[in-house]
Amino acid sequence: MYIPSESRYERMSYRRCGKSGLMLPAISLGLWHNFGNITPFGVQQSLLRTAFDSGITHFDLANNYGPPYGEAERNFGIHMDRDWHTHRDELIISTKAGYDMWPGPYGDHGSRKYLIASLDQSLKRMHLDYVDIFYHHRPDPDTPIEETMGALDQIVRSGKALYVGISNYYEPQQAETAIRTLKALGTPMLIHQPNYSIFNPSIENGLDRVLEEEGVGCIAFAPLANGLLTNKYLKGIPADSRAAHDPRYLKPDAITPEKVAKIAKLNALATERGESLAQLALQWVLRRPVVTSALIGASKPEQILENIGAPSLSPLTDGEIARIDAIMSGKA
Repeated sequence: MYIPSESRYERMSYRRCGKSGLMLPAISLGLWHNFGNITPFGVQQSLLRTAFDSGITHFDLANNYGPPYGEAERNFGIHMDRDWHTHRDELIISTKAGYDMWPGPYGDHGSRKYLIASLDQSLKRMHLDYVDIFYHHRPDPDTPIEETMGALDQIVRSGKALYVGISNYYEPQQAETAIRTLKALGTPMLIHQPNYSIFNPSIENGLDRVLEEEGVGCIAFAPLANGLLTNKYLKGIPADSRAAHDPRYLKPDAITPEKVAKIAKLNALATERGESLAQLALQWVLRRPVVTSALIGASKPEQILENIGAPSLSPLTDGEIARIDAIMSGKA
């Protein structure tokens, strides 16, 4: 029987999500890559337990996480029954729909039909009555935004989700339209989940300003750039790395000598600060007030223990942020 650490809430800082009443841990755990059929069940259990013992209360999924599609949610349902059902009220569990999930015209994109049917399937797989956050996973230019946001509003009113959000809406105007459309229906947007890291400063195109003005929180996925912002690739491509065994998300030819040189310079800065490159990268993401949480992935418990230390380290100075900018622009 799993008994969580009694000191778990002393190890993590929590941030208010936008203008809502919800607090999220500065570091959250994503179940994107390592909770499908390629990861032993015991490893999954160890990752979840280590995360919760460290104060990580937010577990993030999507309907198509695996592999295969749906497998991460199915596995999580088993973990819920074994470890988490007695701690449900201490957890924030999220899932998403928006990418292809099943054959035919109703298993993809942003229609009311797809979003509601997908969430019903997700709840069954995870053995839950509701999720805390439900996201539309990506914009759908062919479905009226009023229909997609109307589905999110209906989902909240039905009790199947406590909050709703959007993901991958990178155009500021597009995100603003979604937020205001949902708000007009009477359901505020809680959160946006974009890809955001030193290698991908996507939200700095004005999206951050929109989120701040509208009171919407932000949770950054891939803050370590799929492992690039660690010391993993400084000496080549390890056999157990994502680039070696899952090139869909990190292609070996993307690890160029120029990119490795930048990683080495960032690592040198981290070493000067007495921390790891991963911790430096997480600090860079979390430095922005609009960012509520950084969503990490992990294949080993040690990675979680390393990453949770980032929020408590000394903040980056203006000079260090300028140095990172210079490294990324090729001027340092």
